[in-house]
Amino acid sequence: MRDKKEQMIFGVAVLYLLCFVFRLGEYFVLRTDQTVLGEAFVHKLMGIGILFAAVKYGRLQWGEIGFTRDRIWHDLRNGLAFGLLVFIPAYAAEIIMVQAQGGLKAISLYVSAYSVEGTIGSQTGPLFFALCIAGNGINVIMEEGIFRGLFQRMLEKRFSFLVSAGIASGLFGLWHIVAPARSCYDGIMGYQGFLASAVLLVVTSSLVGFKFALMTRLTNGLYLAMGDHFVNNTIVNLLHVVSGTGADELMVVRVTIAQTVSFVIVLLCYLRAQRKAILS
Repeated sequence: MRDKKEQMIFGVAVLYLLCFVFRLGEYFVLRTDQTVLGEAFVHKLMGIGILFAAVKYGRLQWGEIGFTRDRIWHDLRNGLAFGLLVFIPAYAAEIIMVQAQGGLKAISLYVSAYSVEGTIGSQTGPLFFALCIAGNGINVIMEEGIFRGLFQRMLEKRFSFLVSAGIASGLFGLWHIVAPARSCYDGIMGYQGFLASAVLLVVTSSLVGFKFALMTRLTNGLYLAMGDHFVNNTIVNLLHVVSGTGADELMVVRVTIAQTVSFVIVLLCYLRAQRKAILS
């Protein structure tokens, strides 16, 4: 049994490195997110392929890793609604701060691509909205399926839920180091800027990943987390706060508020569920 548990840990490491290699290849070679497509989606499609292969050859059932047949639309709808609701006070705070610093020009709806330096591009054609939604959908399926689904399931063969969630969330945080690494490689930011951005992204992404893990635990499925994850990514690409000096200059404030509120609510719900389970 011990050997099997160790094989699970080794399997997570191998699958993660394989996905990471594809991610590096797209960010440093293909650079699809810097094209008119505005989204690094190729390695996400490869990740979905890896997920299918792992489920098939690992003799798993989709329901075992969170793709259950129950409550799909119910949990997706609730995840989308929850994601939108926590961004209301976040946008409100950003708008107030922008107004205080020099004046709000507009709240604009257009498609942009997210980068370490902020949002870039401004597209309003229907095709770009469709590409944005499709790209973020692919992203959510791959990342939730791999990190909160497959890895969580494999790690729980060896560790408790919380330890497994911590490890998977840490891997999810490291997953986001590629963007600042490329910016440093391209000379857009120096080493100090890279270190600061890398630490910030790893820590915040790890916490967000842990929140998604708690949501998955609360619902026994991936769909609530997938809905919230989709909103977190998509709203940054679509809804922009424009001032006289630029767009989304205080986006970090908006995202921090939304994710903090979201994390606290989910954590309290998880602790309440745990307490209820103990008392019963």
